[in-house]
Amino acid sequence: MESDLLRAQGHNSGSYNSFGSPSDEDPDEVASDFVPLSSDHSSGPDLPQDPTAGLRQLIRERPSCINTAAATWRTAEQPTATEGVIGSTVVVSDAGGGAGVSGLSQLLEILEEPIPGVGTYDDFHTIDWLREKSRDRERHRTIWSRRKSSVWEFLTSVHDAWSGWLVVTLTGLAAGALAGLIDIAADWMSQLKEGICLPAFWFNREQCCWTSNETTFLQRDRCPQWHSWGQLVMRTDEGAGSYICNYILYVLWAVFLALVAVLLVKMFAPYACGSGIPEIKTILSGFIIRGYLGKWTLLIKTVTLVLAVSSGLSLGKEGPLVHVACCCGNIFSYLFPKYRTNEAKKREVLSAASAAGVSVAFGAPIGGVLFSLEEVSYYFPMKTLWRSFFAALVAAFVLRALNPFGSSHLVLFYVQYRRPWHLPELLPFVALGVFGGLWGAAFIKFNIAWCRRRKFSRLGRFPVIEVLVVALVTAVLSYPNPYTRKSSSSLIAELLRDCNPLQQASPLCGLSPPSSPYPSPSSSPSPSPSGFADNVTSWTTPVTATTAAPPDLDSQNASLWLLGLALVFKVVITVFTFGMKVPSGLFIPSMAVGAVAGRLLGIGVQRMAWSHGAALGIDGWCSPGTSCVTPGLYAMVGATACLAGVTRMTVSLVVIVFELTGGLEYIVPLMAAIMTSKWVGDAFGREGIYEAHIRLNGYPFLEAKEEVTHTTLAAHAMHPRPGEPPLTLLTQEDMTVGEVRQLVRDSTCNGFPVVASRESHRLIGFALRRDLTLALENASERAEGLDDSSLVLLGPPRAGTARASVTSEPLSCPLHAARPLKLRSIVDDAPLAVSDRTPMDTVVDMFRKLGLRQCLVTRNGRLLGIITKKDVLRHMAQLANEDPKSIMFN
Repeated sequence: MESDLLRAQGHNSGSYNSFGSPSDEDPDEVASDFVPLSSDHSSGPDLPQDPTAGLRQLIRERPSCINTAAATWRTAEQPTATEGVIGSTVVVSDAGGGAGVSGLSQLLEILEEPIPGVGTYDDFHTIDWLREKSRDRERHRTIWSRRKSSVWEFLTSVHDAWSGWLVVTLTGLAAGALAGLIDIAADWMSQLKEGICLPAFWFNREQCCWTSNETTFLQRDRCPQWHSWGQLVMRTDEGAGSYICNYILYVLWAVFLALVAVLLVKMFAPYACGSGIPEIKTILSGFIIRGYLGKWTLLIKTVTLVLAVSSGLSLGKEGPLVHVACCCGNIFSYLFPKYRTNEAKKREVLSAASAAGVSVAFGAPIGGVLFSLEEVSYYFPMKTLWRSFFAALVAAFVLRALNPFGSSHLVLFYVQYRRPWHLPELLPFVALGVFGGLWGAAFIKFNIAWCRRRKFSRLGRFPVIEVLVVALVTAVLSYPNPYTRKSSSSLIAELLRDCNPLQQASPLCGLSPPSSPYPSPSSSPSPSPSGFADNVTSWTTPVTATTAAPPDLDSQNASLWLLGLALVFKVVITVFTFGMKVPSGLFIPSMAVGAVAGRLLGIGVQRMAWSHGAALGIDGWCSPGTSCVTPGLYAMVGATACLAGVTRMTVSLVVIVFELTGGLEYIVPLMAAIMTSKWVGDAFGREGIYEAHIRLNGYPFLEAKEEVTHTTLAAHAMHPRPGEPPLTLLTQEDMTVGEVRQLVRDSTCNGFPVVASRESHRLIGFALRRDLTLALENASERAEGLDDSSLVLLGPPRAGTARASVTSEPLSCPLHAARPLKLRSIVDDAPLAVSDRTPMDTVVDMFRKLGLRQCLVTRNGRLLGIITKKDVLRHMAQLANEDPKSIMFN
């Protein structure tokens, strides 16, 4: 009986198999396995040369041929009479009596479309850096190879090339605009606790007094237009009644603002709480936290950050601004397919966004780039450095254009000092470094202990009550002290300020106006703005020493007592504030503690230099009766030292503070204090506050600075360990759909090694649980004739099994035979594997530098176990005598 044979032959020389898909075989081997078929083309419709197009045409014109295909198999060991033709060959027969199982499954494989969701990741899982980078290289090669085929493809390649610069530009614009909005709103709302500007309620105190004719420069924040709450209620600003009224309304406003902030966070965006930097570091290392960088988190974080800072809590907005900038970067990255579909590329945008966040937080673009490189980024190629620089530049430019502080500077506490530092002052600078290291170590210890208690006790179930109690205590204790009543940023600005004739009203200076060469403010020759500006210019002329009258010790001593009380209060209350369910940064509170301590020490050194300069050996720099010590410089060094002690930042922190002050001559004191602070802090523990919170939350973050000091092998960290259940495996061709579904349903593993058989355990590849689940669901919905008895093919055909020789002879299987399901496309056929004798320090370096999520352990090609990132972290924690169960995610 004559058979109706149809053949569609392609022309790819050996690189593709018989159905147009990439071949896993050697071209010479494939050629020897193919047998030339009959050249009879007399029957059936003419098919085009492309095999896929031919099959689709065949389905349209001869649908009956699909269910009557027959195929026979010939093993590779059987000799062939003639050399086979390398090409793509499909044979379909209408002969009855059987269904070609292989032909049908291969036909389904050709027509298979990409499975939605395959290649993505579940929440709280780690990305596969190697796979993501490989996918991006393949995408780039495809776009590059097509760019000359048409104008549209050329435009597509151009768009792909500049999309990275566009997304960081948008991120910088948004970060700068939001930072300016937050600064303006927080400044106005902070002063709302003390009073209001009746002619224009949207003005803060300084803006309210700008147009007043009764305002002097030294008292520029006092004018009739600004009314305190006591003045509005009691009709007077004097007396105990007005003070009590101001006190009560200050506390009520503070508690109300904190209450609104915590309620918004709890009800709408729980991820908006905290600093955000620990989670940003974890995300940049490859961890997935769905919703943490979403639109809703951005909105709530922006609003509640203003409320939390305005409430007077001991927190800052600098750390949360990094979170806000990263939210902007994540949102804009979804506008471009290059970043939307690739998690590794998306993290390049987030690194640039982190730099933009620090740029607008401190007005330090270069420091922001170094912060992203040193502190938060896990993968930082050279192009990310350029784009981070550009994003920081754009963000700083936007913030400067908005000018939120009205001073033409990017930050509230920009300072410039008139006097140089002297060599004997290096000793107190180092002492401030020691204080910063001790404070940082103590703060980390007590804050982590309190956060752990909050997390694992009933206290964590009542975040609103906790915030209200802390806000109430903070407001009640802050108001009586003028140095704690104001915001932390304003306090730092006052402490860092130099004592010059423009600041003699501050009791911290305690020095009378100099006798020369400047005129006193009271004898200013002209009250006009222009004349006053001339005096300001002459007052700020750089000098090295100032002849001054003896300090007013009484007023200064009172200020020193108040500063001492403020130091104790800030040290204690910050421990309980950081980590609450409101946006809370740590940069400003840490700097406030250090600035207070530094100012106290600076005033002490200034007094000693004034009265005992010769005894201290500094008479060569300081003449008797002159002031050559700058207490504000000590405040700046102390603030830097405390921030270094808490965060363990070094290079980026020096550059940030340098950009704040604008003076190169203070680099050496800053470096000395920072290094001393880091050394002292590391003596008590090498973790900074952000790494400690990452460990507290159980995130799988592999610190680059952490070293493996013990001599262990891969076999000691792999799973399964002695006494544990055997490893869950997939076999290459022996499992059915029902068995795979049961395995996925019963197992909690995130992926499964694929072996040749249950007996040999020869490693074939690795399949992710999520990809398996999506593939099975997709096959159930779209593939006909698939049931639980269908075989699942997860690897290339075994040696000695069927090849692509196809004839018209019918098989004995019935038409309703179950079709095999080919899932080879979701299997990583080149997983990284190590020997069980590999040292663990080598394994840790592989995880750290390659961004692995798992590594298979073999011996002589036979699979023994698997090491995941969680296994590595737990092994290192166990060696450090820590609780390995604290690592909760993989």
